[in-house]
Amino acid sequence: MDLLKNIFKGDKVIWIIFLCLCLISIIEVFSAASTLTYKSGDHWGPITQHSIILMVGAVVVVFLHNVPYKWFQVFPVFLYPVSLVLLAFVTLMGIITGDRVNGAARWMTFMGLQFQPSELAKMAVIIAVSFILSKKQDEYGANPKAFKYIMILTGLVFILIAPENLSTAMLLFGVVCMMMFIGRVSAKKLFGMLGLLALVGGVAVGILMAIPAKTLHNTPGLHRFETWQNRVSGFFDKEEVPAAKFDIDKDAQIAHARIAIATSHVVGKGPGNSIQRDFLSQAFSDFIFAIVVEEMGLIGGIFVVFLYLWLLMRAGRIAQKCERTFPAFLVMGIALLLVSQAILNMMVAVGLFPVTGQPLPLVSKGGTSTLINCAYIGMILSVSRYTAHLEEQKEHDAQLQLQIETNAADSEAQAAAEPTAQILNSDAKFEDENDINKG
Repeated sequence: MDLLKNIFKGDKVIWIIFLCLCLISIIEVFSAASTLTYKSGDHWGPITQHSIILMVGAVVVVFLHNVPYKWFQVFPVFLYPVSLVLLAFVTLMGIITGDRVNGAARWMTFMGLQFQPSELAKMAVIIAVSFILSKKQDEYGANPKAFKYIMILTGLVFILIAPENLSTAMLLFGVVCMMMFIGRVSAKKLFGMLGLLALVGGVAVGILMAIPAKTLHNTPGLHRFETWQNRVSGFFDKEEVPAAKFDIDKDAQIAHARIAIATSHVVGKGPGNSIQRDFLSQAFSDFIFAIVVEEMGLIGGIFVVFLYLWLLMRAGRIAQKCERTFPAFLVMGIALLLVSQAILNMMVAVGLFPVTGQPLPLVSKGGTSTLINCAYIGMILSVSRYTAHLEEQKEHDAQLQLQIETNAADSEAQAAAEPTAQILNSDAKFEDENDINKG
């Protein structure tokens, strides 16, 4: 029991949420990876690989939650420039060699291991923004320089990620904006910037939507435009089609995800009994929430949503207990990133948002994303250990103060009692002397 307490230190609720998501991930990935099993011919291969990654991720959580949160401030010093170089390299190689996966150059291979530089970049930006906001705070809010520094750091990463993974770039930018709002950056600057970007973005989208997509296919930085155009137009152009004329092969991912959710009912079909997993090419990744709902029903889907919202609320409670600003901003930034990505993934699965390539954090099958998400959980737990130490210190100080006050009160009572005792003693002595004289 003592061994478990030494290993699972930090906020117990965060540990429970993490372990629940990992358990759901193992069950659902094992079920949803049927297409990978069919291609490889190895029934246990995909889930074995995923379980090993989760175990390595658990080691990362244990390691990082034992690291004092102050050391996290150093991470962007090497993570940020490295991620910029890797992002530029991946983008450049995609243009030169045309080596892309699913039409996008997001991955690179190192010593046989495939990973996404954008995941490292997201971590670097979140930590760097937390550090800047913490160092630029005064009694009136964040220093105006904080906005400039944050926009430069985020802008460089956004420009490098957006051509190959626009949804990730926009997600990161949105989380940074929420962090700046929490960090008391000038609302005038923040909303002014958002309004300007909305105006420019709207005009740019209007112009690009009027241009035939095929003419931009070979344009560097715009080769993904045809995909974006099809996803956006497919989302907004919803026509009533009779069942007899419905073409399920058109936008098959969306169609089968909706079938999975529509046929789930309250309790679902049970783990391992999904039917649509065989028709969804990304059932184990981008559309795993549809499989979760199909197998676990409405109850299971609500439970997964509850876990992410619970994570956000718990992170907010941990941030409130922090006496220093950096750990508070760090915890909130990480929680906002994880929960925002989860909400985006679930909205895509249920048809409330155009299709994007965002996995469900800690549930979808993945390599880099799973390990980075485990690192995020480790950082939150590290900060929770700091807040727990603060509470213990406050409790100790309160008990010490109470003991001092109790001792002081006893001393005052003793001091007040001494004159009375002296009077009584003198009276007794006087009476004894009278008795002797009379005798």
